[in-house]
Amino acid sequence: MYAIIETGGKQIKVEKDAVIFVEKLEANEGDTVVFDKVLYADGKLGKPYVEGAKVTGTVEKQGKGKKITIVKYKPKKSSTRRKQGHRQPYTSVKITAIEA
Repeated sequence: MYAIIETGGKQIKVEKDAVIFVEKLEANEGDTVVFDKVLYADGKLGKPYVEGAKVTGTVEKQGKGKKITIVKYKPKKSSTRRKQGHRQPYTSVKITAIEA
């Protein structure tokens, strides 16, 4: 059985005992989180969400992704070069239960 949840503006397909990486959540490691914005679960399609359905998980890790480099450049202009780096924070969650 699987479900599709919405978190951080993204839709993620989850199964029991799967580990997912989502946008940073305000929770500590070991805390239990509940995702109640379930779009699809157990063959039921929500309009927009399935009523009474929820997905629970345990926070495994808070971290940052790999560094990406952003370079902005305008040709024929000597002073328009800009280099910037960014590391996206994430939360690793292990799915413990899907209730439909």
